[in-house]
Amino acid sequence: MKSLLGFFLVLLAAVAVALLAYQDPGYVLIGRGHTTVEMSLSLFATLVIISYTLLYLIIRFILRTWHMPEQLRLWRDRRRTRRARHSLRHGLIELAEGHWKSAERALIRHVKYSSTPLLNYLSAARAAQKQHAHERRDHYLAMAMQSMPDADVAVELTQAELQLAHGQLEQSLATLEHIRTIAPNHNHVLLLLSQLYEQLQSWGDLKELLPLLQKHKVVDEKTLQEISHKTHSRLLTIAAKSGNPDNLLGAWQNTPRAMRQSKDLALQYAQYLLETEQHDKAEIFIRDRLKREWSQHLAYLYGYVRIDQPEKQLGYAESWLKGRESNAVLLLTLGRIAYYGKLWGKARSYLEASIGNGPRAETYKELGLLLEQLGESQAAADCYRKGIMLVTEHEAAYPLRRTY
Repeated sequence: MKSLLGFFLVLLAAVAVALLAYQDPGYVLIGRGHTTVEMSLSLFATLVIISYTLLYLIIRFILRTWHMPEQLRLWRDRRRTRRARHSLRHGLIELAEGHWKSAERALIRHVKYSSTPLLNYLSAARAAQKQHAHERRDHYLAMAMQSMPDADVAVELTQAELQLAHGQLEQSLATLEHIRTIAPNHNHVLLLLSQLYEQLQSWGDLKELLPLLQKHKVVDEKTLQEISHKTHSRLLTIAAKSGNPDNLLGAWQNTPRAMRQSKDLALQYAQYLLETEQHDKAEIFIRDRLKREWSQHLAYLYGYVRIDQPEKQLGYAESWLKGRESNAVLLLTLGRIAYYGKLWGKARSYLEASIGNGPRAETYKELGLLLEQLGESQAAADCYRKGIMLVTEHEAAYPLRRTY
């Protein structure tokens, strides 16, 4: 643009000189000592313009030559930068398409000249991970940290993700715990920790993390409820297996009030109370729950409760019959309680009524035991036979199904 402007200025000057010469040629006299030179004004002006132009071109050539090394260096840098951008773009495409080896090669080829070396190294680390090249992966992560020390959270998060994906759970935990010293409430760190604690079955740690997951909205409400339910369920199981009744009670009391309303957790707690021989506590717990909300499953479990006053227990259960006179499960429970209390007549009546409203193999078994107790061996054998037939039919149709 500048050269074009200069050309037009020279052309304009030439035109001006020509016009002046046409109107009045004039002359120029140059003298020095005894020497004089005379020429027309137009010729003098032409020589001045030519001299200026030549001087300008000479100076421009010298300056260009002087700055040529710097310009060559800038040209090479721009060329390398273009190549680096192309390699990064190509490497990311290869990575997305699952071509791990070519992706790694492209991402590293011109990383020295990349304007975003952090992205190159982190992506190359993922490509190396996919090839199970863990030493190269760790090398790229270290180079990423060197390329941008301020991006330590990004680098370590990538490292933790890759370690977790490879099953290096303890190493991933150490990495995430270190990140928490830098960014204690980072959402993605909290999410990875929740996944890691679940894989490690570190339910106590996951329980402590739940308030942070909720506070910082790391997951949606439905997912949070699922995590919370699973966590407290596992803690109940651990407490029950410890063999210490106080541990089970503590685990239940430490379950959030809202979570204790869960039918599944309530049923699980009741089962564990029975498994740990805490029948009195189980009786009170189940009865209290059924007062507030009917549950077929808890009513079923109530039939396995054994307390010192079975007549009183039977009275409680009979009060639930109102409106449920044809409930086969409740009738089975009543039959079991009556049998335990040696109330043979009531036991037989309830068990036969249960079968009449929904025959079950276990009900036939209970009735068979009762009939044996009453000396009716043939009738007992007939009950056992019918029960076995039901078991065979149900197992053929629903091999993994359990009904209440």
